[in-house]
Amino acid sequence: MLLKETGIGGQQGTLADLDIAMDSLGFTRFAWDYTHATYDYKLKDRDTTYYLRIQAHCVEGKMEDPDTVLKLDEPFIGKHLFPHGIDYDCPMPDGVLNNAKQILQGLKDKLA
Repeated sequence: MLLKETGIGGQQGTLADLDIAMDSLGFTRFAWDYTHATYDYKLKDRDTTYYLRIQAHCVEGKMEDPDTVLKLDEPFIGKHLFPHGIDYDCPMPDGVLNNAKQILQGLKDKLA
């Protein structure tokens, strides 16, 4: 599920600054290559795991340089499927969505 109108999509920052901001909120830079990175935040609801995910793409430089400038995409959220995979089209519990929105507001505040 794409989370629109969060104020996150289009934000820019250096790799170093984004890593610090994301890490302070509990995000992990999970996957990356030379042109993009994915930040994940694990959310639990009873026995189900959801991932709040934000992708970032290089607009200046390459990922190994802390001064590389990244542009964030709109965040999205999905339900983890065992043993692996994520369903981005399933309905999300209100509690999970509200928690995700609070986390994203915290990120927006840090990036301001």
